[in-house]
Amino acid sequence: MSSSTSISQPVFRVVALQFAIATGFALLAWNLGGVLKAWSAAYGGAIAVIGSLMYAIFVARGANDAKVALRAHVRAEVMKIFITVVLFVLALVLFQSASWLWLILGFAMSTFAYWLALLAI
Repeated sequence: MSSSTSISQPVFRVVALQFAIATGFALLAWNLGGVLKAWSAAYGGAIAVIGSLMYAIFVARGANDAKVALRAHVRAEVMKIFITVVLFVLALVLFQSASWLWLILGFAMSTFAYWLALLAI
C-alpha cells in the first residue's frame, strides 16, 4: 500500500462523515424551522465541509519526508482557513436573508463532526 493511499482514504472518510452529519443537521433544521433555516444550516455546514475537503486534497498525496509532510499540512490549514473566511464573506454579501444563528450552528456542528470523525477513524 502506498503512502498516499494510506493517508488519503481516512482523510476523505472524515470529510464524508462530516458531510453526512452536516446534511443531517440541515434536515433537522428544516424539520424544526422551515426552508430558510435549513438552507442557512446547509450553507454553514457546506462552509466547513468545503474547507475540510480542500484540506484533504492538499494532504492526500502524502509524503515520506517529515518536512514535506509538515509543509503540506500547514499549507492545507492556511488554505482551509482562507476558504472558510471567503465563504463566510460570500454568505454576508450574497445570502443576506440567511438565518445567521442556523448558519453558525450548521458550521459549528460540521466542525464538531470533523473532530469526532477524526477520533472515530
